[in-house]
Amino acid sequence: MQESKGKIGIREFIAIIILSTGTKLSDDTPTLLFKEMASAAWMAPIIIGVITFIPIYLIIRILSAYKNKNLAEVIFHLLGKFFGFILIFILLLIIFSALVVDSAVYTNIITSMYFSKTPTIAIYALLMIVCVYGAKKGIEHIGSVAWAMTFWIKISFIISLVLTFFHGQLDFLFPILGNGQWELLKGSILKSSIFADFLYLGFIFPFVKSKLDFKKGIWISFSFIIIEFSLALAAYTLLFDYIGVRLMNFPYHETIRYIEAGFLENIETFFYPFWLVASFIRFTFYLYLTAIIFGSLFKIKKYEYLLPTLATLIIFIGLIPESPTFVIFNLREKLLHFATPFFLILPLLLWLIAKLKGDLNNEKSKPFY
Repeated sequence: MQESKGKIGIREFIAIIILSTGTKLSDDTPTLLFKEMASAAWMAPIIIGVITFIPIYLIIRILSAYKNKNLAEVIFHLLGKFFGFILIFILLLIIFSALVVDSAVYTNIITSMYFSKTPTIAIYALLMIVCVYGAKKGIEHIGSVAWAMTFWIKISFIISLVLTFFHGQLDFLFPILGNGQWELLKGSILKSSIFADFLYLGFIFPFVKSKLDFKKGIWISFSFIIIEFSLALAAYTLLFDYIGVRLMNFPYHETIRYIEAGFLENIETFFYPFWLVASFIRFTFYLYLTAIIFGSLFKIKKYEYLLPTLATLIIFIGLIPESPTFVIFNLREKLLHFATPFFLILPLLLWLIAKLKGDLNNEKSKPFY
């Protein structure tokens, strides 16, 4: 597989993670969490963070033990060609399915809440055209744009969050444990793959300037996202109560429509452009990741040429559901449940095999260039 022309530093790496994972707050992810955990949904990101700490730590340890190898190459090395191919193929199916489902969700958000008279296929096609263009530029370009926009995107989000807390009612956070501690724990475990992005970051490991940047970037962004997720879910609860959030498909967009700033009304026109840019960056990165995994699996060096074909497939498959608001919601929930065991068990499996092979014993002697 041919590498990107350049590499990204810790700033660009953190920006990519924060935008690609953080935008999940604006889709139907909060609704999935409130469905099972009620008023305690704001605690779910913290519990998920505790659960996923070990898998993420193990992936970092494994990748650090090999010189300039991405996760696909490490899997082939540890499991061999046959089992490695099967495992990477499953990972490819998961990320491709996530890309189809999530892009369909975001297209539905745009068409149903902002451009209801515009044909869905036109919105979907525009989204994918922009993503293909950005992905073809490479990881450096994606990282640069992400870093340039992160500050403004997060400032807009913080403003919306502060306004939401001012409009909210503290009583809505009770009962503090929602449907009970076991429902909270079970729901958090089943939805752990919400943070599966951190596993897939292993596929761009060689594109980060140093091993230290990779480690620091992951832990800094991981901590930031947990805090951001918890605060956002708490804000939705304070504003609408958990019963109200359950009835909403996209709580964030309902929030920015509801809140006001003094005499200013309809301030969603201020927040919407920043959300749209973040969404473009997210799917550009996902599309780039999918092409990398596909190229690694089938030994295609010029994987950039796969991008238009992948984007076309995504559009055609994403347009199949006739009632996307309900069908895609159920598909996304099932996909999260299916992906969770891979996210939690795979790092442990790879770590045990690497340990048995003795590769982890020489981790310090294997530099990262």
